Amino acid sequence: MVRLIDKTQKHRHPEKRNRPDTPLLRKPDWIRVKAPTSPGYAETREIVKSKQLVTVCEEAGCPNIGECWDKKHATMMILGEICTRACSFCNVATGKPSAVDLDEPRRVGAAVAEMGLQHVVITSVDRDDLEDGGAQHFVETISQIRSQSPGTTVEILTPDFLRKDGWENCVIDAKPDVFNHNLETVPRLYLSIRPGARYYHSLRLLEKVKERDPLQFTKSGLMVGLGETKEEVMQVMDDMRSAGIDFLTIGQYLQPTRKHAGVDRYVTPDEFAAYEEIARSKGFLLVSASPLTRSSYHAGEDFARLRQARLDQVSGSCPD
Repeated sequence: MVRLIDKTQKHRHPEKRNRPDTPLLRKPDWIRVKAPTSPGYAETREIVKSKQLVTVCEEAGCPNIGECWDKKHATMMILGEICTRACSFCNVATGKPSAVDLDEPRRVGAAVAEMGLQHVVITSVDRDDLEDGGAQHFVETISQIRSQSPGTTVEILTPDFLRKDGWENCVIDAKPDVFNHNLETVPRLYLSIRPGARYYHSLRLLEKVKERDPLQFTKSGLMVGLGETKEEVMQVMDDMRSAGIDFLTIGQYLQPTRKHAGVDRYVTPDEFAAYEEIARSKGFLLVSASPLTRSSYHAGEDFARLRQARLDQVSGSCPD
């Protein structure tokens, strides 16, 4: 993931800073990856450095950085680097954000064009301090990408726009190719894992997308390994299907630091395969479930598969 930001001072939220240390579980072999060394990775790293970009990939120690950067996959994070919330699973800095950079959408569009991206994911921190929650900034960014790189498909991974009185409609009306908002975990764990959010509000946001634009693809993701049960995960799948969500991603939660929520357990590859089979039987157009799956992992390839799955559904042909 790549963020275009200025070099402001980071602040850690007191709630996150004062959490007691949680032991770090030893990672099993299936979650381990080799250090990135490919020429493609080095080339992307040079582009990132030359354009003075900051990457979530590096800060969060994403296990997929070598593979994604080798393919020049990029997720742009807009609206700064400081989040107004302090979710216990997330390593993004929290505190008082800086003013919105009004030139950022133009620069994001230019970066997408220069990097020759076929598919780009745009995400952001939560901006509860803004009247619109950052909705108009998403709209401007989508517009700039479409203007400067017309052939690029656009996927957005948005905050929940909690208490923002309909501003999410502006983002829906900008017609991104994929509207993604992650539920992250099961309802029972929201108070400890995602305390600033509301499960049914997030679910309703994705349902609104389908009501307003039935052809717009919707996507959501879950982390597992936080203490949820299989039955709870299956109930979330049913809730997602009731909201018309097309694409589900499920990945292993990895604890960023000892101050974050601990890993309850490492879910096995066989369990992920079972989750994928169950989800497909429930009617999702596309499912990606594996220990290393993340929201934007293989996003470009998955978008092509998502479009094909819809065509197959309409034509009645069987998928491969």
